[in-house]
Amino acid sequence: MKKVTGIGGIFFSAQNPVELRPWYKEHLGIDVQDWGGAAFTWADAEGNPTKGTTVWSIGAADGKHFAPNKSPFMINYRVDDLDAVLQALRDEGCNVLEKADDSEYGKFGWVIDPEGNKVELWEPPAGQ
Repeated sequence: MKKVTGIGGIFFSAQNPVELRPWYKEHLGIDVQDWGGAAFTWADAEGNPTKGTTVWSIGAADGKHFAPNKSPFMINYRVDDLDAVLQALRDEGCNVLEKADDSEYGKFGWVIDPEGNKVELWEPPAGQ
């Protein structure tokens, strides 16, 4: 079924990400790790941990990860069946990038929205 099941991550660029990360840690309490971001573990309404995390990450403004997007951000949406979602988007005439990635972190694909924003779609590995 073609649908987004949640947000897997929020990524944005900064002119100086190395200097910006400590500000978020000090002033907002985000536990920024050496890799440049944090993973927020999900919890239910009572605060009990549940399976899953949402990634938050600052990257370099001159990085290529968002290309061909010119926007300083990209949202990663979780999906159940990446191949089916990408095919449905192609069938609907959407601008789906041919590049895809399959790694230990799951499967990734990208589509460009009508305003030129790169949207990342992520199928987590089995069991996540």
